[in-house]
Amino acid sequence: MKPKIDNTKFGSITIEGEEYEKDVLIRLSGNIKKRKKKLSKAIYGTSHKISLDEAEHVYENGAEKIIIGSGQNGMVELSDEARDFFKAKGCKVKLCPTPEAIDKWNCAKGKVIGLFHLTC
Repeated sequence: MKPKIDNTKFGSITIEGEEYEKDVLIRLSGNIKKRKKKLSKAIYGTSHKISLDEAEHVYENGAEKIIIGSGQNGMVELSDEARDFFKAKGCKVKLCPTPEAIDKWNCAKGKVIGLFHLTC
């Protein structure tokens, strides 16, 4: 079951009434996990560029789409390698500022993964 995201503000996201203060990954199962941004930070020195390592961690077999909330001001981007990885898997990517990504998440159908950055 895909959990409903209630809202976001700088530094937090509320999902099904529970507030999270760390970036989150929502799995196909609906399970909410802390984002492993260290996978990207180890390569780029920042979590604002999603690495191939992080993309491989995020992806699940059968996923049709990943919605990425790129932060309140849209600072997160995909590396070329991560973009190519998702494309090779046939997984569409929607990257947009987190408030917009939440709207897309709540309306999304099918097998969707969510990754949401909560600051910048």
